[in-house]
Amino acid sequence: MLREYLPILLQILVAMLFAVSALLVSVLVGKSGKRTRAKDTAYECGMIPQGERQPRFSVKFYLVAMLFILFDIEIVFMYPWAVVYRDAIKQGSIIFWSMLSFITILMVGYAYALKKGALDFRK
Repeated sequence: MLREYLPILLQILVAMLFAVSALLVSVLVGKSGKRTRAKDTAYECGMIPQGERQPRFSVKFYLVAMLFILFDIEIVFMYPWAVVYRDAIKQGSIIFWSMLSFITILMVGYAYALKKGALDFRK
């Protein structure tokens, strides 16, 4: 049984040796430069950095991102349904009604997001 796992163990060993040797070579060959205040500042195409380091995003950005993911996942579920729909239609219409209920729930969520102004970009 151990013989079957020997190639996997060998691959793990080779990967670990490669990682350790790459780090050692990097430390030995690499130049250790002196740290200065100018080297530690963020590089912005030669310009002096101004303002905060990381700009803050509004909550609306994250809300739109979550809505995009939600409706993107909807398509991920609809594609396999569309592929098997022709074969499954012979077994009854339960697959049609289940997908219709899925789309209805998503449209209710979409209407709620529109009502709350989640997609209003003028604000």
